[in-house]
Amino acid sequence: MKIIVAGALGRFPIGGNAWVVLQYLLGLQTLGHEVYFLEECGEGSWVFDWESEEVTTGLDYPAGYLRDCLAPIGFGERWIYRAGDQARGMRLEAFHSLCEEAELLIILACPLDLWRPEYDRPRRRAFIDLDPGFTQIRAENGEPILVQTLDRCEQLFTIGQRVGVPDCEIPTQGRQWSIMMPPISLPNWAFASGEASHFSTIMQWKSYDDVEFRGVTYGHKSREFLEIQDLPRLCSQPLRIALSGGDPEALRRIGWEVETGWKASFTPDAYQRFIQSSRAEISAAKHGYVATRSGWISDRSVCYLASGRPVLVQDTGIGNRITTGRGLLTFTDLESALAGIEAINGEYELHRDSARRLAEEVFSADRVLPQLVEMATG
Repeated sequence: MKIIVAGALGRFPIGGNAWVVLQYLLGLQTLGHEVYFLEECGEGSWVFDWESEEVTTGLDYPAGYLRDCLAPIGFGERWIYRAGDQARGMRLEAFHSLCEEAELLIILACPLDLWRPEYDRPRRRAFIDLDPGFTQIRAENGEPILVQTLDRCEQLFTIGQRVGVPDCEIPTQGRQWSIMMPPISLPNWAFASGEASHFSTIMQWKSYDDVEFRGVTYGHKSREFLEIQDLPRLCSQPLRIALSGGDPEALRRIGWEVETGWKASFTPDAYQRFIQSSRAEISAAKHGYVATRSGWISDRSVCYLASGRPVLVQDTGIGNRITTGRGLLTFTDLESALAGIEAINGEYELHRDSARRLAEEVFSADRVLPQLVEMATG
């Protein structure tokens, strides 16, 4: 069937964000669907250029990044980047015809900044939440663009594995959120060979403003990272961060190896090289994911798992849905993080094999996406 995937690729030109989109495009394409990509910017395009450190309002820079990401996977001109009355990629006439013919419009993570009449023309629409808790609280607080997008979708999905569970603090407003795993295109993420020395992560210190719900403020990874910042002082395991924002010098002083985040992971290839040259992942989660017991698991962690690189991440309640302890380990405090490092290093090859097996059995796109498509079009 013809499927349009809408997301933010050119507006957030960084390899990790690109791979979020690519997993869906590649996975759906491998399943035999005719897949197209839409990026809707609303009335204008505002994109931060990492190299010039300036905001650009032209379409050529983000559309060029988008093109460079999609050309290697054979998308040609099966994409459109829209802002106001301008567009790059597909001709508007061809895109309007596509909307008439499409069976499904999948809106990935970001609401459409401008809902145009043609977005009502595909037979069905589905929204996929990749930011559990923050998405639902913003909807609860009445964010207009988000609410409009959710209300126009027949099916809502979330990677928050515990959304809707009684002890999960995430509001649902009576909406039905179907639970799904973040998919990965395994043919594009091979088991990584070679020795690697560092546990690592790719981290944005703070993505956007905190959110508040019922008098509680839910924050970002910067808040939870403080729980494990002293790890380098307490273990001999080398630890590396590709960091955007924050104070890299302060982290270096306490023993972390810090790289400039965008330089380490600007393109999809660079992001993949960083992950596959790591020994394992170690990462805090956003405070909001932890405090709400959302059951969130990172698409980045799934890339480590597929690469046969074990994952040690802060507990968000994911253990209620996935068996942890081999390949995927969780921690709640500094002491359990240290124990996790020791456990991985103590049986490293076992954890390597278990990580890949988890990717194959739980997260593979050919397992995750058929159910998504069936539910969204049924």
